[in-house]
Amino acid sequence: MRLVMTEPVERTERPYARRWWALLVLCLSLLIIVMANTALTVAAPDMTSDLGLSGADLQWVIDGYTVPYAALMLLLGAIGDKYSRRGALLLGLVVFGGGAVSGYLADSAAAVIAARAVMGVGAALIMPATLSLLAATFPRAERAKAITLWTATAGLAIAAGPVVAGALLKDHGWSSTFLINVPIAAVAIVGALALVPPSKAGHHDRIDYVGGVLSVIWTGSLVYMIIEGPHFGWDVKAVTAAVVAGVGLLAFVAWELRHPRPILDVRRFAHRRFAGSNLAVALFFLAVFGAFYYLTQHLQFVLGYDALATGVRMLPLAGAVFVGSALTGWLTPRVGMKWTVTAGMVGGTAALALLTRVDAASSYGDLVAPLIVLGLAIGLALSPCTDAIMGAFPESELGVGGAVNDTSLELGGSLGIAILGSLLSTSYADHLTDATAGRGLPAGALATAQDSVGAGYAVAQGIGDKARQVAAQAAQASDPQQAAQLKQQAAQLSAGARQMTDAVGASFSDAVAHTSLVGAVILGVGTLLVAVLLPRGAARDAEAAEPAEDEVTELVGSRAEN
Repeated sequence: MRLVMTEPVERTERPYARRWWALLVLCLSLLIIVMANTALTVAAPDMTSDLGLSGADLQWVIDGYTVPYAALMLLLGAIGDKYSRRGALLLGLVVFGGGAVSGYLADSAAAVIAARAVMGVGAALIMPATLSLLAATFPRAERAKAITLWTATAGLAIAAGPVVAGALLKDHGWSSTFLINVPIAAVAIVGALALVPPSKAGHHDRIDYVGGVLSVIWTGSLVYMIIEGPHFGWDVKAVTAAVVAGVGLLAFVAWELRHPRPILDVRRFAHRRFAGSNLAVALFFLAVFGAFYYLTQHLQFVLGYDALATGVRMLPLAGAVFVGSALTGWLTPRVGMKWTVTAGMVGGTAALALLTRVDAASSYGDLVAPLIVLGLAIGLALSPCTDAIMGAFPESELGVGGAVNDTSLELGGSLGIAILGSLLSTSYADHLTDATAGRGLPAGALATAQDSVGAGYAVAQGIGDKARQVAAQAAQASDPQQAAQLKQQAAQLSAGARQMTDAVGASFSDAVAHTSLVGAVILGVGTLLVAVLLPRGAARDAEAAEPAEDEVTELVGSRAEN
């Protein structure tokens, strides 16, 4: 066995013999990209306490990764197609690992945000490279199965991140959640050199850098607006980002329609299968990321689980993703992607609808069924969509195809956290106002408690601490009358602390139910749109894969004639 694989996959006369081992490396690379976000959700409370992060700081610690990741994927995917897909993967792993080390060493909010941004750049190199290498390495007859395993890995990573981070936080600080990426990236680099064959487009014209830069501008501005507006208000920065995103998108579309070799042929979105698949991916991850965002908070704050216990309780989601992936691998060739994707989206809508039953008396048992249904839905819907998106691109644009799929995913996830997260905060604050009305809570304490569920419990704890202090003073008081007054005051404060704790838990539970209802409506309407867009029948699915291969043959033939 060679220490370094040097023969390009395009030159092999038969399917690459170690392609399933290569897939393992690609899935490992995908694993750390997804885990980088989900692990942070359980490390955030410790990080906030240690670094004294404000709400805005914490939001940008999370989203500092998202902006470069979403903005750069299309351009970097095209560069990987032209020069080297494996090279893009290796460079991305190095950049990602370097950002992780920086995050481990960071001691301020600015340093953590910068480290996360570097990791986002690495992820923008890695993500489209994994899909383009998968598509280049596997023959079309096996590609759907390989994409199914790739998708199942993403589902595993969603649940694995909190479990691994929770285990580390038992004995180590929050910075250890950055460091876990380094050995995985190192193993992936060695595996990529030994098992993943080099690949690049056989024929690729000059890169449309103007289109690439315009895609960076409009996508980056859009993601920034999605983050900034709902969370921090529609100030000048958010409105400016919205305007830049709109103008940038129009300029991008106009340029791509006129360019003879566009970085992305936007006419593809006129095809129902392609447009429907991208819409399904975006809507699904809007629901998944939004639900994950508030369910982890509910498990940690309302139900009182620590980081590790929270991660473990998300595992039913990962197991269900694998089951759903196995089902779609069997069903899609028989009934067509329209039915499996629609069934998956109906399942996702049902999972969110089940979460509308959450209330103050709910336990973890009430969340198990929604998690399982959501996992099954992910497994059913996503791999057929990814296969359809990748099948729409010729061999010379596989990196761009992967970038389009991943950009839809990331935009959907950003929208989910922004829209559902903002709605959650507003609903929680409104419910808390109603729950504490007439209880004499100071306006300042109420405003603090409304900021987040964690802040609400901190206010309740502060009232409880005050009650214990007053009780201690009563025990030491020499004047019986003063002691009695202090005891009465301590009892009132203690009762107030219990009432505040109950009000915070009930308000957040009600907010989860309300937000889930809105999420279910959004995904339900989206399901109808996707069902209309996707063509019917398994035979059409098979036929839809042909144009990309014919396009390659035509391209190669024309080049040979020249």
